[in-house]
Amino acid sequence: MCDPINVLVTGAAGQIAYSLLYGIAKGDVFGKDQPLVLKLLDITPMMGVLQGVVMELQDCALPLLKEVIATDKEEVAFKDLDVAILVGSMPRREGMERKDLLKANVKIFKSQGAALDKYAKKTVKVVVVGNPANTNCLTALLSAPSIPKENFTCLTRLDHNRAKAQIALRLKVTSDDVKNVIIWGNHSSTQYPDVSHAVVKLQGKEVCVSEAVKDDNWLKGDFISTVQQRGAAVIAARKLSSAMSAAKAICDHTRDLWSGTPEGEYVSMGVYSGGNSYGVPDGLLYSFPVTIQNKTWKIVEGLKIDDFSRGKMDATAKELQEEKDMASEFLSSE
Repeated sequence: MCDPINVLVTGAAGQIAYSLLYGIAKGDVFGKDQPLVLKLLDITPMMGVLQGVVMELQDCALPLLKEVIATDKEEVAFKDLDVAILVGSMPRREGMERKDLLKANVKIFKSQGAALDKYAKKTVKVVVVGNPANTNCLTALLSAPSIPKENFTCLTRLDHNRAKAQIALRLKVTSDDVKNVIIWGNHSSTQYPDVSHAVVKLQGKEVCVSEAVKDDNWLKGDFISTVQQRGAAVIAARKLSSAMSAAKAICDHTRDLWSGTPEGEYVSMGVYSGGNSYGVPDGLLYSFPVTIQNKTWKIVEGLKIDDFSRGKMDATAKELQEEKDMASEFLSSE
Protein backbone atom coordinates (compact mmCIF):
# COMPACT_ATOMS: atom_id res chain seq x y z
CA MET A 1 0.00 0.00 0.00
CA CYS A 2 1.24 3.50 -0.83
CA ASP A 3 0.93 6.56 1.43
CA PRO A 4 -2.56 8.04 1.80
CA ILE A 5 -3.46 11.07 -0.30
CA ASN A 6 -5.44 14.01 1.10
CA VAL A 7 -8.68 14.64 -0.80
CA LEU A 8 -11.02 17.54 -0.03
CA VAL A 9 -14.70 17.77 -0.94
CA THR A 10 -16.44 21.10 -0.22
CA GLY A 11 -20.18 21.46 0.17
CA ALA A 12 -19.80 18.05 1.78
CA ALA A 13 -23.17 18.03 3.53
CA GLY A 14 -25.01 18.63 0.23
CA GLN A 15 -26.76 16.15 -2.03
CA ILE A 16 -24.06 15.94 -4.74
CA ALA A 17 -21.41 15.14 -2.14
CA TYR A 18 -23.70 12.52 -0.60
CA SER A 19 -23.76 10.72 -3.95
CA LEU A 20 -20.03 11.31 -4.51
CA LEU A 21 -18.22 10.41 -1.31
CA TYR A 22 -18.83 6.65 -1.33
CA GLY A 23 -17.39 6.29 -4.86
CA ILE A 24 -14.23 8.20 -3.87
CA ALA A 25 -13.80 6.36 -0.57
CA LYS A 26 -14.16 2.88 -2.04
CA GLY A 27 -11.52 3.38 -4.72
CA ASP A 28 -13.49 4.20 -7.90
CA VAL A 29 -11.50 7.39 -8.51
CA PHE A 30 -7.92 6.98 -7.31
CA GLY A 31 -7.62 3.21 -7.59
CA LYS A 32 -8.16 0.14 -5.44
CA ASP A 33 -4.71 0.34 -3.85
CA GLN A 34 -4.66 4.06 -3.02
CA PRO A 35 -5.53 4.82 0.64
CA LEU A 36 -6.88 8.28 1.36
CA VAL A 37 -7.79 10.81 4.00
CA LEU A 38 -11.10 12.52 3.19
CA LYS A 39 -11.49 16.13 4.25
CA LEU A 40 -15.05 17.43 4.28
CA LEU A 41 -15.72 21.19 4.36
CA ASP A 42 -19.05 22.92 4.81
CA ILE A 43 -20.45 26.04 6.45
CA THR A 44 -20.93 26.13 10.22
CA PRO A 45 -24.75 25.65 10.22
CA MET A 46 -24.29 22.35 8.29
CA MET A 47 -21.82 20.77 10.72
CA GLY A 48 -24.53 18.66 12.44
CA VAL A 49 -25.62 17.19 9.09
CA LEU A 50 -21.97 16.67 8.13
CA GLN A 51 -21.41 14.65 11.30
CA GLY A 52 -24.11 12.26 10.05
CA VAL A 53 -22.23 11.90 6.74
CA VAL A 54 -19.04 11.11 8.68
CA MET A 55 -20.87 8.42 10.67
CA GLU A 56 -22.14 6.84 7.46
CA LEU A 57 -18.69 6.82 5.89
CA GLN A 58 -17.33 5.13 9.03
CA ASP A 59 -20.18 2.61 8.93
CA CYS A 60 -19.31 1.67 5.32
CA ALA A 61 -16.13 0.07 6.78
CA LEU A 62 -14.08 0.93 3.70
CA PRO A 63 -10.49 -0.37 3.84
CA LEU A 64 -8.97 2.48 1.81
CA LEU A 65 -10.46 5.22 3.99
CA LYS A 66 -7.85 5.99 6.66
CA GLU A 67 -9.47 9.06 8.19
CA VAL A 68 -12.39 11.45 7.74
CA ILE A 69 -11.97 15.06 8.85
CA ALA A 70 -15.12 17.21 8.93
CA THR A 71 -14.57 20.94 9.38
CA ASP A 72 -15.86 24.46 8.77
CA LYS A 73 -12.33 25.91 8.82
CA GLU A 74 -10.42 26.50 5.57
CA GLU A 75 -7.01 26.22 7.26
CA VAL A 76 -7.88 22.65 8.32
CA ALA A 77 -9.63 21.64 5.08
CA PHE A 78 -6.98 22.90 2.62
CA LYS A 79 -3.83 21.80 4.47
CA ASP A 80 -1.47 19.53 2.48
CA LEU A 81 -4.07 18.68 -0.17
CA ASP A 82 -3.34 16.41 -3.14
CA VAL A 83 -6.82 16.90 -4.67
CA ALA A 84 -9.53 19.52 -4.04
CA ILE A 85 -13.04 18.91 -5.39
CA LEU A 86 -14.90 22.18 -4.92
CA VAL A 87 -18.59 21.28 -5.03
CA GLY A 88 -20.01 23.87 -2.65
CA SER A 89 -21.19 27.19 -4.08
CA MET A 90 -23.99 29.68 -3.66
CA PRO A 91 -26.97 28.29 -5.63
CA ARG A 92 -29.11 30.57 -7.76
CA ARG A 93 -32.23 31.47 -5.83
CA GLU A 94 -35.57 32.63 -7.20
CA GLY A 95 -35.42 36.24 -8.34
CA MET A 96 -31.60 36.28 -8.25
CA GLU A 97 -29.86 37.99 -11.16
CA ARG A 98 -26.81 36.35 -12.74
CA LYS A 99 -24.61 39.19 -11.45
CA ASP A 100 -25.85 38.55 -7.87
CA LEU A 101 -24.93 34.89 -8.22
CA LEU A 102 -21.49 35.79 -9.60
CA LYS A 103 -20.88 38.30 -6.82
CA ALA A 104 -21.69 35.77 -4.07
CA ASN A 105 -19.52 33.09 -5.67
CA VAL A 106 -16.56 35.38 -6.36
CA LYS A 107 -16.32 35.89 -2.60
CA ILE A 108 -16.41 32.11 -1.89
CA PHE A 109 -13.92 31.09 -4.61
CA LYS A 110 -11.54 33.99 -3.93
CA SER A 111 -11.34 32.80 -0.33
CA GLN A 112 -10.89 29.14 -1.34
CA GLY A 113 -8.27 30.02 -3.96
CA ALA A 114 -6.32 31.96 -1.33
CA ALA A 115 -6.61 28.98 1.05
CA LEU A 116 -5.28 26.64 -1.66
CA ASP A 117 -2.40 29.03 -2.24
CA LYS A 118 -1.56 29.20 1.45
CA TYR A 119 -2.14 25.65 2.70
CA ALA A 120 -2.32 23.07 -0.14
CA LYS A 121 0.55 21.29 -1.90
CA LYS A 122 1.72 23.17 -5.01
CA THR A 123 0.98 19.99 -6.98
CA VAL A 124 -2.69 19.97 -5.88
CA LYS A 125 -5.25 19.11 -8.57
CA VAL A 126 -8.33 21.34 -8.29
CA VAL A 127 -11.71 20.33 -9.78
CA VAL A 128 -14.40 23.04 -9.62
CA VAL A 129 -18.00 21.81 -9.74
CA GLY A 130 -20.01 24.59 -8.06
CA ASN A 131 -21.80 26.83 -10.58
CA PRO A 132 -21.07 29.01 -12.47
CA ALA A 133 -18.26 26.45 -12.65
CA ASN A 134 -16.03 28.02 -15.34
CA THR A 135 -15.94 31.46 -13.75
CA ASN A 136 -15.71 30.09 -10.20
CA CYS A 137 -12.71 28.05 -11.36
CA LEU A 138 -11.10 31.12 -12.94
CA THR A 139 -11.64 33.09 -9.70
CA ALA A 140 -9.97 30.36 -7.61
CA LEU A 141 -7.11 30.11 -10.12
CA LEU A 142 -6.46 33.88 -10.07
CA SER A 143 -6.52 33.83 -6.26
CA ALA A 144 -3.84 31.10 -6.09
CA PRO A 145 -0.86 32.57 -7.97
CA SER A 146 1.69 30.06 -6.61
CA ILE A 147 -0.20 27.05 -8.01
CA PRO A 148 0.17 26.35 -11.78
CA LYS A 149 -2.88 27.41 -13.83
CA GLU A 150 -2.88 23.95 -15.43
CA ASN A 151 -3.76 22.41 -12.04
CA PHE A 152 -7.25 23.98 -12.18
CA THR A 153 -10.06 22.36 -14.17
CA CYS A 154 -13.83 22.66 -14.09
CA LEU A 155 -16.50 20.06 -14.67
CA THR A 156 -18.11 19.81 -18.10
CA ARG A 157 -18.00 16.01 -17.98
CA LEU A 158 -21.67 15.85 -16.98
CA ASP A 159 -22.56 17.61 -20.26
CA HIS A 160 -20.12 15.31 -22.10
CA ASN A 161 -21.81 12.23 -20.57
CA ARG A 162 -25.25 13.63 -21.39
CA ALA A 163 -24.22 14.11 -25.03
CA LYS A 164 -22.85 10.55 -25.26
CA ALA A 165 -26.03 9.19 -23.71
CA GLN A 166 -28.31 11.03 -26.16
CA ILE A 167 -26.40 9.62 -29.15
CA ALA A 168 -26.40 6.14 -27.61
CA LEU A 169 -30.16 6.28 -27.00
CA ARG A 170 -30.79 7.47 -30.55
CA LEU A 171 -28.68 4.67 -32.08
CA LYS A 172 -29.72 1.99 -29.55
CA VAL A 173 -26.13 1.28 -28.46
CA THR A 174 -24.41 1.65 -25.07
CA SER A 175 -22.74 4.92 -24.08
CA ASP A 176 -19.38 3.13 -24.14
CA ASP A 177 -19.82 2.64 -27.89
CA VAL A 178 -19.79 6.43 -28.40
CA LYS A 179 -16.55 8.39 -28.07
CA ASN A 180 -14.98 11.78 -28.78
CA VAL A 181 -18.02 13.98 -28.37
CA ILE A 182 -16.95 17.50 -27.35
CA ILE A 183 -18.42 20.13 -25.07
CA TRP A 184 -17.07 23.54 -26.06
CA GLY A 185 -17.21 26.58 -23.80
CA ASN A 186 -19.28 27.31 -20.74
CA HIS A 187 -21.14 24.92 -18.45
CA SER A 188 -24.35 26.85 -19.18
CA SER A 189 -27.10 26.91 -21.76
CA THR A 190 -24.65 28.43 -24.30
CA GLN A 191 -22.36 25.37 -24.23
CA TYR A 192 -21.89 23.67 -27.59
CA PRO A 193 -22.24 19.87 -27.65
CA ASP A 194 -20.39 18.90 -30.83
CA VAL A 195 -20.43 15.47 -32.49
CA SER A 196 -18.64 16.44 -35.73
CA HIS A 197 -15.59 14.43 -34.65
CA ALA A 198 -17.39 11.74 -32.63
CA VAL A 199 -17.47 8.08 -33.61
CA VAL A 200 -19.73 5.20 -32.67
CA LYS A 201 -19.13 1.47 -32.76
CA LEU A 202 -21.81 -0.23 -34.88
CA GLN A 203 -21.64 -3.96 -35.67
CA GLY A 204 -18.01 -4.09 -34.62
CA LYS A 205 -16.69 -1.13 -36.62
CA GLU A 206 -16.34 2.58 -35.88
CA VAL A 207 -18.31 5.05 -37.98
CA CYS A 208 -18.84 8.81 -37.73
CA VAL A 209 -21.80 9.72 -35.55
CA SER A 210 -23.22 12.00 -38.27
CA GLU A 211 -23.18 9.08 -40.75
CA ALA A 212 -24.79 6.75 -38.22
CA VAL A 213 -27.54 9.18 -37.17
CA LYS A 214 -28.28 10.41 -40.73
CA ASP A 215 -30.29 13.38 -39.43
CA ASP A 216 -28.50 16.72 -39.51
CA ASN A 217 -31.57 18.64 -38.37
CA TRP A 218 -31.70 16.61 -35.15
CA LEU A 219 -27.93 16.85 -34.55
CA LYS A 220 -27.97 20.64 -35.03
CA GLY A 221 -31.32 21.16 -33.29
CA ASP A 222 -32.97 18.96 -30.67
CA PHE A 223 -29.77 17.12 -29.74
CA ILE A 224 -27.98 20.37 -28.83
CA SER A 225 -30.92 21.90 -26.97
CA THR A 226 -31.58 18.65 -25.05
CA VAL A 227 -28.00 18.57 -23.74
CA GLN A 228 -27.99 22.32 -23.03
CA GLN A 229 -31.27 22.19 -21.10
CA ARG A 230 -30.86 18.79 -19.44
CA GLY A 231 -30.09 20.18 -15.98
CA ALA A 232 -33.25 22.29 -16.01
CA ALA A 233 -35.30 19.29 -17.24
CA VAL A 234 -34.07 17.15 -14.32
CA ILE A 235 -34.95 19.90 -11.83
CA ALA A 236 -38.42 20.27 -13.39
CA ALA A 237 -39.04 16.52 -13.10
CA ARG A 238 -37.31 15.77 -9.81
CA LYS A 239 -37.71 19.12 -8.03
CA LEU A 240 -34.01 18.73 -7.17
CA SER A 241 -30.84 19.10 -9.20
CA SER A 242 -29.03 16.20 -10.86
CA ALA A 243 -26.94 14.81 -7.98
CA MET A 244 -26.39 11.18 -9.04
CA SER A 245 -25.24 11.98 -12.59
CA ALA A 246 -23.15 14.94 -11.36
CA ALA A 247 -21.39 12.69 -8.83
CA LYS A 248 -20.68 10.10 -11.55
CA ALA A 249 -19.27 12.85 -13.82
CA ILE A 250 -17.03 14.16 -11.01
CA CYS A 251 -15.69 10.63 -10.51
CA ASP A 252 -15.07 10.25 -14.27
CA HIS A 253 -13.35 13.65 -14.55
CA THR A 254 -11.12 13.17 -11.49
CA ARG A 255 -10.21 9.57 -12.35
CA ASP A 256 -9.08 10.66 -15.85
CA LEU A 257 -7.16 13.57 -14.37
CA TRP A 258 -5.41 11.16 -11.99
CA SER A 259 -4.89 8.11 -14.23
CA GLY A 260 -5.12 9.41 -17.81
CA THR A 261 -7.46 8.99 -20.78
CA PRO A 262 -7.61 5.81 -22.91
CA GLU A 263 -5.53 5.74 -26.10
CA GLY A 264 -7.39 7.34 -29.02
CA GLU A 265 -10.04 8.99 -26.82
CA TYR A 266 -10.54 12.52 -25.60
CA VAL A 267 -12.86 13.99 -22.99
CA SER A 268 -14.28 17.44 -22.29
CA MET A 269 -12.90 19.56 -19.48
CA GLY A 270 -12.93 23.25 -18.61
CA VAL A 271 -9.28 24.38 -18.69
CA TYR A 272 -7.34 27.65 -18.88
CA SER A 273 -7.09 29.04 -22.41
CA GLY A 274 -3.70 30.39 -23.39
CA GLY A 275 -5.20 32.02 -26.49
CA ASN A 276 -3.57 29.59 -28.93
CA SER A 277 -6.37 27.05 -29.43
CA TYR A 278 -9.39 27.30 -31.75
CA GLY A 279 -9.54 31.11 -31.59
CA VAL A 280 -10.62 31.09 -27.93
CA PRO A 281 -9.38 34.28 -26.21
CA ASP A 282 -6.54 34.12 -23.72
CA GLY A 283 -7.47 33.97 -20.04
CA LEU A 284 -10.86 32.26 -20.28
CA LEU A 285 -11.67 29.02 -18.47
CA TYR A 286 -13.18 27.22 -21.49
CA SER A 287 -14.20 23.62 -22.10
CA PHE A 288 -12.04 21.92 -24.74
CA PRO A 289 -11.44 18.33 -25.84
CA VAL A 290 -8.38 17.09 -23.91
CA THR A 291 -6.23 14.01 -23.53
CA ILE A 292 -4.46 13.33 -20.23
CA GLN A 293 -1.18 11.59 -19.46
CA ASN A 294 0.94 11.71 -16.29
CA LYS A 295 -1.71 13.87 -14.57
CA THR A 296 -1.26 16.54 -17.28
CA TRP A 297 -3.99 17.55 -19.72
CA LYS A 298 -3.36 18.61 -23.30
CA ILE A 299 -5.87 20.25 -25.64
CA VAL A 300 -6.57 18.15 -28.76
CA GLU A 301 -5.43 20.40 -31.60
CA GLY A 302 -6.08 20.45 -35.33
CA LEU A 303 -9.77 19.46 -35.41
CA LYS A 304 -11.61 20.93 -38.38
CA ILE A 305 -14.14 23.59 -37.35
CA ASP A 306 -16.97 24.43 -39.75
CA ASP A 307 -18.95 27.69 -39.80
CA PHE A 308 -21.83 26.26 -37.73
CA SER A 309 -19.42 25.16 -34.98
CA ARG A 310 -17.47 28.43 -35.14
CA GLY A 311 -20.62 30.44 -34.44
CA LYS A 312 -21.57 28.27 -31.46
CA MET A 313 -18.01 28.30 -30.05
CA ASP A 314 -17.78 32.09 -30.33
CA ALA A 315 -21.17 32.62 -28.66
CA THR A 316 -20.21 30.62 -25.57
CA ALA A 317 -16.78 32.37 -25.44
CA LYS A 318 -18.60 35.74 -25.50
CA GLU A 319 -20.70 34.70 -22.49
CA LEU A 320 -17.58 33.55 -20.62
CA GLN A 321 -15.85 36.87 -21.38
CA GLU A 322 -18.87 38.74 -19.96
CA GLU A 323 -18.81 36.58 -16.82
CA LYS A 324 -15.06 37.09 -16.47
CA ASP A 325 -15.40 40.88 -16.77
CA MET A 326 -18.19 40.92 -14.16
CA ALA A 327 -16.19 38.68 -11.79
CA SER A 328 -13.08 40.89 -12.27
CA GLU A 329 -15.09 43.94 -11.14
CA PHE A 330 -16.19 42.13 -7.98
CA LEU A 331 -12.67 40.79 -7.36
CA SER A 332 -11.13 44.27 -7.56
CA SER A 333 -13.78 45.74 -5.23
CA GLU A 334 -13.41 42.93 -2.62
